[in-house]
Amino acid sequence: MIENRQDIDPTVPLQFVINAAAGSSDADAKRKVIEAALSAARRHGNLLFSDPVNLARVAQQAATLANANGTAVVAVGGDGTLNTVAQAAHALGCPMGVVPQGTFNYFARTHGIPSDPTEATRLLLQWSPWPVQVAAINDRVFLVNASLGLYPELLEDREAYKARFGRSRWVAFWAAGITLLRAQRRLRLRIEQGGSVRDVKALTLFVGNNRLQLEQLGVQPEIPAPTRPEHALQAGCVTAVMLRPIGTLSMLRLMMQGAVGTLGGAQSVERFEFDHLVVRPTLAPGRRGVKVAFDGEVTRLRAPLDFRVLSKPLYLLKPSLLSGDITQRARP
Repeated sequence: MIENRQDIDPTVPLQFVINAAAGSSDADAKRKVIEAALSAARRHGNLLFSDPVNLARVAQQAATLANANGTAVVAVGGDGTLNTVAQAAHALGCPMGVVPQGTFNYFARTHGIPSDPTEATRLLLQWSPWPVQVAAINDRVFLVNASLGLYPELLEDREAYKARFGRSRWVAFWAAGITLLRAQRRLRLRIEQGGSVRDVKALTLFVGNNRLQLEQLGVQPEIPAPTRPEHALQAGCVTAVMLRPIGTLSMLRLMMQGAVGTLGGAQSVERFEFDHLVVRPTLAPGRRGVKVAFDGEVTRLRAPLDFRVLSKPLYLLKPSLLSGDITQRARP
């Protein structure tokens, strides 16, 4: 029988990793939400505030302490914060909770975690850790997606527009439209999957590990309905989406298809499932790194890029009785 990880010790303080500068108005608001939930449940927690520069170090320290004391580390923030805490939690096998504060919150919503921070904090104090599937690009874990090409450019433009016009879904969609319309750079990729090798040209390669995001785009994985879980990608695979080079008018049509959730039907879009994929991009002379994005963060990694579903799960504090959730309980 497949079971969850041993429940955390409710007498030991949870370790909250919060992406906010200590003493700021944002930090004070987050502190009030968490402390109110802890007080109502008669639980204890250590609130660790960090700026983005030191977030990885703080997350590692918090996960190490939580794992040693039989409790959980809790990420408070957007996708980037969740990813940073997940890196540390996954490496140690430490249970992880989530208080989402991003724009789309795909990871939290997929696993039945409320987008409202007050409600998410209150409920995670009642939940047990359950294993969920994660993937990696080279040695970096990702929860929602990883990509190269056009998508990292889109994320950088989105952050620039948010800094100027504010954080909202409309700003994100507007920035995406502008980026797509000026997309010109083409990738030359050698893709190795199993025993096959092929060379392709593409504007972007997007790898999704989140059912909700893929279904909203209309490129959900082609897994038979009786075996596909309702609240997460499982079955040991992720979905790759490649966008072939196209003109401006075709890009406009593609944007409309993405907006209405029918992207998978476009002739310029290829999708396939895999558990392991090696991508060798053609790089400019002297350049070894390639710009990639994972869970909303953009960085450079050395080529080749190794995408894989990890056999080791992430132990997430989440509801245990979601519809179809029994297939989500991967064996540790």
